[in-house]
Amino acid sequence: MEISTKKYGNHFLMLGLMFMAIACKERPKGDDIKEKSGKRRVSQMDAMSNYESDVSFLRGYMEIIELSDANGPGRVAVAPSLQGRVMTSTTKSENGPSFGWLNYRLIESGEIKEHFNPVGGEERFWLGPEGGQFSIYFKPGTSFEFENWYVPKELDTEPFEVTDKSTNQVSFKKRMSLLNYSGNTFDLTVDRTVRMIDKDKVADVFGIALEKGIEMVAFETENKLTNVGDNTWNEKTGMLSIWILSMLNPSENTHVILPFKKGNESELGKVLTDYRFSGDRIPTDRLSIREDKGVVLFKADGQNRGKIGISQRRALPMAASYDAKNEVLTLAYFTLPKEEKGYVNSLWELQDEPFAGDAVNSYNDGPLEDGTQLGPFYEIESSSPAAGLGKNESLIHVHGTIHLQAEKDKLEKITKEVFDLTLSEIKI
Repeated sequence: MEISTKKYGNHFLMLGLMFMAIACKERPKGDDIKEKSGKRRVSQMDAMSNYESDVSFLRGYMEIIELSDANGPGRVAVAPSLQGRVMTSTTKSENGPSFGWLNYRLIESGEIKEHFNPVGGEERFWLGPEGGQFSIYFKPGTSFEFENWYVPKELDTEPFEVTDKSTNQVSFKKRMSLLNYSGNTFDLTVDRTVRMIDKDKVADVFGIALEKGIEMVAFETENKLTNVGDNTWNEKTGMLSIWILSMLNPSENTHVILPFKKGNESELGKVLTDYRFSGDRIPTDRLSIREDKGVVLFKADGQNRGKIGISQRRALPMAASYDAKNEVLTLAYFTLPKEEKGYVNSLWELQDEPFAGDAVNSYNDGPLEDGTQLGPFYEIESSSPAAGLGKNESLIHVHGTIHLQAEKDKLEKITKEVFDLTLSEIKI
């Protein structure tokens, strides 16, 4: 089995303490949470919350732009005040499931956290690297401890400007000036578009035919990073990367699927990096490398903290998850260059290889040692290569998300065609 393990050390220790503090104050109880209107809303601890209730709740605290599918009942809720973040989506415009995880208590409190505001959201825009000598989350000369870690306000609390809007897409723009750990300033603009996509686009990306009877919501984000300063970004100054993170609602029987290129480790490197939080590695009953199928299976039930990653050499431009309890298949696709590129390393330490990071990751949330928890949720993440940009040069990263609901036989045709897996094989 080709796997390596890395311990995040101070990174996960300090983030764990941060989440503990947040969870102690904001973790929802088992009872239902009430909206401002007094209407009943499904508890955050349930596997599938209700889209209408979630959007109604969000509108009590922020502007929501709702995108619709001209050929179906799919809906996507986007928040301009949260960097053009996709907050949640549904396959049904009425009484449909809500796929994005939301931190109801933090949103409801109106509190602004000092280091990071984990309000949730199905797909958010960030920039890397998070740690290392080129980090934009630590000021120069500080130690890699949580007390010194700050998510840039441009990625956390500041809005993106709406530049264009229609029924099925919305575009945003943001100008930023960010300082990295090495003392270099990055002047940049971000252009971000969230758009609905149809079944033809999904079929083309994955090489499949979607039968009648499959309920779908599908969207993609196009994220453009432009260097508008006078300095060239390179391996000496540091380089930024586009980092897309999807926070999704889990169930007790949800598994993430990460396909990988088969081949010798001497040629392609290890299949997987296991970023363990405690102990030697993620337990074997939660992680499996199926070398015969060319897939990694990772249990995503929100009950045990762990993260995995695959490098560009091994990654394929797609990922997925299957929720057997609610019969939901989620597909993701993202930009992955064919030529080998450097990817930023986000470990909280001075790094020997700052551009040997992952192209795709998955995180599973879980309780801390005292039993408190921020989620539950799980994440599918993708990153762009490190952006070696001269003045006025740009890099674009696209990330797509598709949720499919149907009878098991229809979903199984897709998993067999795309991943060579029957539904019964998507387990550990």
